[in-house]
Amino acid sequence: MVAGEASGDLLASHLIRALKQRLPHAHFFGIGGPKMQAAGFQVLFPAEKLAVRGYVEVLRHYREIAGIRRELLSRLLAEPPQAFIGVDAPDFNLHLEKRLKQHGIPAIHYVSPSIWAWRGKRIRGIAQSVSHMLAMFPFEEDIYRRSNIPVTYIGHPLADVIPLEVSRSALREKLDIPQDQIVFALLPGSRQSELHYMAETFIETAKCLHQRFPLARFLVPLATRETRDMFEHALYKLAARELPITRLFGHAHDAMGVADGVLVASGTATLEAALLKKPMVIAYRMSPWSWRLMRRLKYQPWIGLPNILSGQFVVPEFLQDDATPDNLAQALGNQVEDQESCRRIATVFTHLHEQLRQNSAERAADAILGCLKRPEAWTTAPQAV
Repeated sequence: MVAGEASGDLLASHLIRALKQRLPHAHFFGIGGPKMQAAGFQVLFPAEKLAVRGYVEVLRHYREIAGIRRELLSRLLAEPPQAFIGVDAPDFNLHLEKRLKQHGIPAIHYVSPSIWAWRGKRIRGIAQSVSHMLAMFPFEEDIYRRSNIPVTYIGHPLADVIPLEVSRSALREKLDIPQDQIVFALLPGSRQSELHYMAETFIETAKCLHQRFPLARFLVPLATRETRDMFEHALYKLAARELPITRLFGHAHDAMGVADGVLVASGTATLEAALLKKPMVIAYRMSPWSWRLMRRLKYQPWIGLPNILSGQFVVPEFLQDDATPDNLAQALGNQVEDQESCRRIATVFTHLHEQLRQNSAERAADAILGCLKRPEAWTTAPQAV
C-alpha cells in the first residue's frame, strides 16, 4: 500500500482494519503514516515524503521521490504481493500501478484522481494502470464505466466516522471552552508545502478576526511536528504570539466541531468541515507558476469539495491573490454572524453526509477481495498487500 499524506493515512488505516477482519493473517507494508502503522502496517518510507503539492514543489523534490518509487518497485517485483493498493497520491501511484499491472499484480486505486475537475485526459493512462478503481463520490462511477474501467462506488470513510449529528456543547465541555465564546478553527493544510504558502495568511486573518471579535478564540490543529514547527515560526515572524491561538497536535475534528466558523485550506479538510455541518471559508495559495498552469486546466468553477459535490457555491472560496487576510476575515465573520446562512449551510451538508455514508471501508474491502485470486485460501496463511 502507498498513502502519501495525512488524509490518505486515515483512509488507509480504516481499510487495513476492514481487510484484516476478512484476512486476519494478511501482511500490509509500503509507504504510510502513523495511523496505518497503528493498524499494523509496516512503514518502509514515511507518508510525509510524498506530501508535496504543486508542480514547482514536486520538481524540487523529484529526485528523492523518484528514488523512493524505484526502490519500492524493485522490492515489489522481486517479492510480488497479492495486491497493490494506491491510496490517492495519483502522480506517484499511477506510474507504480502501471508497472505492477503489467507484471500481473492487481493494482487497485483508492480515491479517484479528480479527472472531473482538471486533466480529464488522464483517464486513458488510468485505464492502462488500474485493475480496479474505488470511487468515493457517486458521480465518479459513471465516468469510469464509460471508459470500461472496473469501478466500485464505496462512499467516503469520513461520512461513516463522523456522526450525522455532533454535539457542539458536549465537545466544548470536553475541551473546557465556554459555550458562549466565539471560536474559529484554522486549518492551513497538512503538508509542509501548504504551510509554506498558507501559514502567514491564516495568522494575519486571525489578527483581523480578533479585531472584529476581541473575545474570540482560535484553534489550529496541525498534522505533524514539522507543520507545527512551521506554524510556530510564522507566529514568531509576524509577532502574533499574543493572539489567543491554541495549537493542537491533530484533533482536527474536535477543533472544527466546537467552532462557530472554519477557515480551511482546500483539500480533504473541507469535506470534514462539511460533514460537521460547519460554516467555512475555503482558501488556497500555491506557487505563481503552479497556479497559472492549474487555472488553465481546471474544468469547474469550484475547487472545494463541499461546493463541487453540491454543485453550487455553498461556501466562499478565495484563491491565490484573492486569498487576502481582509477577504478571508470579512467572509468568515459575516458567515458566523448570519444565523440564517448557517442553517442553510447545515441543511445542504446534512444531505451531502447522508449521500456519502455507505459503510465504505467494508465495501472497499469486499471490492478488493473480488480482485484477488482464490481469497478463500488466505484466511489461514500470511499474505502480503
